[in-house]
Amino acid sequence: MLKLSADRLFKKHTTTVKPFEESSVLVIEGVFPFSRHPMYLGMLLILVGLALLVGSLTPWFVVVGFGILVDGVFIKTEESMLEEAFGEEYRRYRDRVRRWI
Repeated sequence: MLKLSADRLFKKHTTTVKPFEESSVLVIEGVFPFSRHPMYLGMLLILVGLALLVGSLTPWFVVVGFGILVDGVFIKTEESMLEEAFGEEYRRYRDRVRRWI
């Protein structure tokens, strides 16, 4: 639900949902006042659900690996790009909304 809701907002504002592409609009409505990265959070929650469903330890390695990869590579890069593109507007948003939840 988080991922789909965020995706719809990006389409509504005609900005890209693709990682590492320059955004034309800083979307801060809908689910974005609760998480700066609801799409990644949604994907992580899907993986957590699948790990719970499978009921073994192995899927949790994927959950942890995904979280580390997304936070360390994708989010770090995207947040730098957003700060460069939107400056003070993005910094104010970043200061009031948590990265994940």
